[in-house]
Amino acid sequence: MGENIAFSNTDRKNSLQTLAKGTYDLVVIGGGITGAGIALDASARGLKVLLLEKGDFASGTSSKSTKLIHGGLRYLKQFDFWLVKEVGSERAIVHKLAPHLVIPEKMLLPLIEGGSYGKWLTSIGLKVYDILAQVEGEDKRQMLEKKEALKLEPLLPKKILNGAGYYAEYRTDDARLTLENIKTSLQFGAKAVNYAKVIDFVYENERVAGVTFRDEIFGGEYSISSKYVINAAGPWVDELRTLNQSKKGKRLHLTKGVHLVFPREKLPVQQSVYFDIPDGRMMFAIPRGKVTYIGTTDTNFNADKDHVTTDIADAIYLISAVNHMFPDIHLELSDIISSWAGLRPLIHEEGKSASELSRKDEIFTSDTGLISIAGGKLTGYRKMAERVVNRIARNMEEDHDIHLKPCTTDKIPLCGNDFKKFKHVKKYIATVFDRLHDSGFSEYDAWYLVTTYGKQTETILELYAQTKAGDPLERMVRAEAQFTIAYEMALTPLDFFIRRTGRLYFDIDSVRNHMVPVLEEFQKAYNYSAEEVDAFQKELEKELDHHSNFSLDRH
Repeated sequence: MGENIAFSNTDRKNSLQTLAKGTYDLVVIGGGITGAGIALDASARGLKVLLLEKGDFASGTSSKSTKLIHGGLRYLKQFDFWLVKEVGSERAIVHKLAPHLVIPEKMLLPLIEGGSYGKWLTSIGLKVYDILAQVEGEDKRQMLEKKEALKLEPLLPKKILNGAGYYAEYRTDDARLTLENIKTSLQFGAKAVNYAKVIDFVYENERVAGVTFRDEIFGGEYSISSKYVINAAGPWVDELRTLNQSKKGKRLHLTKGVHLVFPREKLPVQQSVYFDIPDGRMMFAIPRGKVTYIGTTDTNFNADKDHVTTDIADAIYLISAVNHMFPDIHLELSDIISSWAGLRPLIHEEGKSASELSRKDEIFTSDTGLISIAGGKLTGYRKMAERVVNRIARNMEEDHDIHLKPCTTDKIPLCGNDFKKFKHVKKYIATVFDRLHDSGFSEYDAWYLVTTYGKQTETILELYAQTKAGDPLERMVRAEAQFTIAYEMALTPLDFFIRRTGRLYFDIDSVRNHMVPVLEEFQKAYNYSAEEVDAFQKELEKELDHHSNFSLDRH
């Protein structure tokens, strides 16, 4: 893993001036999981890389997915065997790269009367899935009889249940996975900047030869020279293609996915469940720490991409589906404690509905040499990066007679990973709990730290030991804030509470309880004025309301 590399905005103006003086082999536009994967792959092959993100890292799609590294069982129904094989194989690789962050999660697929999956087809489908995804050992699928399924999940509908498929997936935190890819790329010399919006391209002999970006914090503009530019801006890919005057051929088709979060006791499923919705779609219920979350919707989206919201119709649709599948559960809008909504940047196909669109990625190259990549799934991010960097490698051979080595990202452990196997992660969680429980910390607190930061927890514990203000819980949150400011480029309290820690989604009360100390840490680090701190507090309060208040009068 190596030592933590300083990765901070505390000297932003000087850092940007230094960056602008450099010339790069590759500029990557977009700090989501695709751009992060590209930055790591390209820098590991020896390229000088700069990644630019217009907001915070992972602030678009890559903090708003279902947070599963999964094999795409549903793509078997579409006979998309290639996609199943690729993402199925990738699950095991990404788990190995970050076992603290990509965690094994058993998935139950109830087989119900009139449901999408029959017993025979499910058995064959899961077997094919095992073969394509090279699943081994205890992760292999099992077919369960009704009694066995109910023993595992007593909440299932006894009257219409015929049995279940039981198979392995992996759960992650998508924003953390993105960030650890970016931080790992720093070890290979890559540079990355958040709040840096590309506003134009630099051209030389009618070829893209760099970009101009605006610092969204202080307002300066900088021009960067680069041999190649990759547009990996997710839902914003077409805007950049238009800016480059290259939006011909295929276009994006954006669909919205919504997730709702409930206290665990309101939806106490024993493991993840992938189940039928009466309209023929499927959805997930996933337990995680103190909560269970459900999702997802799949509806066309044509509104403001920077403000994607969960509306009341989305919430009612998901709640109705849960109440239909689990007869003993009676969720209401007032039970929602948090939520998130994000966009899938899919490739448009005429005549296909949102849920029928392929999740395959595609690469587009403009007449001026801008390379854009879109589509794809969180699980396939590493292979997407490999494909697009291979394209750069071919161009470098043709244009400069430079030969790059092949992709090695399947062997590069991500920041925080100092574990050989998942059992070592569990052992480390127990060790952290032993060290902390005398100070009043729970097993959940130890689990949260390790599954968020991995072995970087040690640095946080050192900062905790040095922090004197407040009770132990407050001191720990202050230590986390200090860590994310120094090593993860967190610039605002929202970066911290949403992207760096996921607290807004999975532990929303901790945002309310620790807002003031976190505001103090950011004020101290960046010398924010009282007015700026007040604005941050108002913004946080607005986000809390926006994610958790589903009262009919608000909507």
